[in-house]
Amino acid sequence: METFRLQRQQSIESLRSDKQDEFADAAIGLWERVATQIIALVGEAGFDSLYARSVFLAQSTFPWLTEPTQAPPDGHRFSRLRANLEEKPPELASAANRLLLIIFTDTLAALIGEPLIERVLASVWGNFDHYGVNRGEKND
Repeated sequence: METFRLQRQQSIESLRSDKQDEFADAAIGLWERVATQIIALVGEAGFDSLYARSVFLAQSTFPWLTEPTQAPPDGHRFSRLRANLEEKPPELASAANRLLLIIFTDTLAALIGEPLIERVLASVWGNFDHYGVNRGEKND
């Protein structure tokens, strides 16, 4: 099981971008796909709780991350995350987003099991390069 966890974390660590505008769009696109998959398993309230807890834990490293509201006024679940990421340099925003993903997936794996989280996230990772963020390569 530790192998799955390390592979998942390595996949997350390889997600990088040097382009701020493309990175924020890609990160939010990824989170929206993660939300769709996870809400199907644990429900909307379950996802929102896990996400809020992950933001809270990531704040110890990145205090500028702000916790989501229960009902965002604009109807977009990740509007605060987008604003947080857009305000920071790409390297810092990318590091914060990677940590947030690691915390979120580690917590979820502890709840539903590593094999199930790997299967669920396989569909999410599959199209990530399409959204303008690549795995460890520099963007031109």
